[in-house]
Amino acid sequence: MAKRGKKGALSPEDRDLWGKVAKTLTPLHPDRAKALEEELTKAAAESAPRKSVKSQQTATAISAPSPAKQPQAPLPLHQLEHRYRRKIVRGVTAIDARIDLHGLTQYQAHDRLLGFLYQAQARRHRVVLVITGKGGSPERAYMDERGVLRRMVPQWLAMPDLRSVVIGYEEAHPSHGGAGALYVRIRKKR
Repeated sequence: MAKRGKKGALSPEDRDLWGKVAKTLTPLHPDRAKALEEELTKAAAESAPRKSVKSQQTATAISAPSPAKQPQAPLPLHQLEHRYRRKIVRGVTAIDARIDLHGLTQYQAHDRLLGFLYQAQARRHRVVLVITGKGGSPERAYMDERGVLRRMVPQWLAMPDLRSVVIGYEEAHPSHGGAGALYVRIRKKR
C-alpha cells in the first residue's frame, strides 16, 4: 500500500480496491451510489497510469466470492440417541427393513446399498439394518483383506452425497449382528 496524502484519504491503490469491493454491494441509497461510482471512475482514471504490478495482484487476489458458486455444506452425521437405540435392542421399536450384503463384491454391494437406502427413504422408514458380515476366516482372506464390506460400508454412508438420505449410523447390538451389522437412521424426504 502506498502512503496516504492527507489524514484519512485513500491512496490510489486503496481507492481502486475499494471500488472493486463496492461494485459487489447493493446500495441502500441509489443517489449516493451514483455519486460514489462517478468519484471512483475519476479516481481510477487518474491512478491508472501509476498502477504497480503488486497492486494489480492484490486487487485480483481479494476479489469477492460469488455466492452462487459456494457449495452447500453437507449435513452432519449423528449417532442414534441412547433411548432410541435401547428401544430397538429391546424390540419396542421395530427395524423397518434389512439388507444383507454377504457374498457381494464391493461394486455390487455399493449399488444395492444405494438403491436400498433411497427406497427406504421413499417408504418413510426410520431405521434400517445393514448386514455387512464380520469377514471370513484368515485362511479365506486375500492379502490380509478381511471384512472389506465391514470397512467400506461406513465410508459409503459417510459420503456427502448420501447425507440427504442418512442421518447417522452405528454398530448394531449383538442380538442384531454386532460388529457385522449397522443401524442406519434414515432422513425424512423433503
